[in-house]
Amino acid sequence: MTPSTESVKIRRVFARNPVDAGVVAIAGRFGSRAREAERFIKFAMVGALGAVIDAGTLFLLQATVLAPVDPNRGLKVALASSIAFFVAVCSNFYWNRVWTYPDSRSRSMRRQLTQFTIVSLTGWIGRTLWISLSYVWLGAVFMPLFLPEIQLLRPGYVPSASAEAKVGTMVAWLIGVVVVMIWNFLANRYWTYSDVN
Repeated sequence: MTPSTESVKIRRVFARNPVDAGVVAIAGRFGSRAREAERFIKFAMVGALGAVIDAGTLFLLQATVLAPVDPNRGLKVALASSIAFFVAVCSNFYWNRVWTYPDSRSRSMRRQLTQFTIVSLTGWIGRTLWISLSYVWLGAVFMPLFLPEIQLLRPGYVPSASAEAKVGTMVAWLIGVVVVMIWNFLANRYWTYSDVN
């Protein structure tokens, strides 16, 4: 056994977890495309974890140090969204390299990280522009839809411009996550991790 084969085997053992059996069972239903289905399911699960990290970081930042006090000044919204996105990207790169694509080792980690970062930056730019341009009007559209449910929990609640901005930010974020996830999967699968069968 060559050292590189041995290190890949060690990485695969490291990457095994209780979720793998379920993923492999579901992917097995895709016949000859089972391996690709397994990668997609793992990529989606890593993305879901990244989305939780992203949303949690964004919510935490907007609730504390980067609260959008004036909804007409989007700098804090863009900064909070960007920080949250990059925290999630770090998590996603690690888990995709270790778990989703453990057999992708013909390129150095540095090169894959660079490619992953370029793909992520492209997604981040698109997402940040989308959120920055749409959160105010999305807040104005969606706050009235959410208001009856909010008032069930807080009778007499009257939304502020800041509350509308937060709702708009989260709605824009959700739309951006879906679009960027599709972009990230395709770009990373066929560029960053194109060395896997």
